[in-house]
Amino acid sequence: MAGGYNRALVERTLIAVFDPDAAYGMKNDLAPDADMPKGFVDKKKGSSFLVHLADVRRGWFTADLTDDERRSVFLRHGLDWPYEEIGDLYGVHKSTAQRRAERGVGKLAAHLNGERYIDGYDDLDEEGEQ
Repeated sequence: MAGGYNRALVERTLIAVFDPDAAYGMKNDLAPDADMPKGFVDKKKGSSFLVHLADVRRGWFTADLTDDERRSVFLRHGLDWPYEEIGDLYGVHKSTAQRRAERGVGKLAAHLNGERYIDGYDDLDEEGEQ
């Protein structure tokens, strides 16, 4: 993966794309616990959260997602709706709503990495074979 964006990182960042105030409450995985003593900070190893947020926010507007994928991703990751409710809203089975959201996140991650999205790429092995 060239750019280092994966589904987990994109999914974790999406809430802050839709609600900028949510970024202030997100835990920085690289920060020490509050009760740890303060010490020297190597700025080269600092958090890249804001960079990821900016990239995912821009990618949301530039990635080639269908309207169904965008709606499903927004409802799931922006509003935290369960797949059952998303499916009910659009008259589809929950698995269809889930597939749309997962495909949207996958396309977004591939776009951020400068790669072409391959549907079902999670089933591919290292050599690109199924």
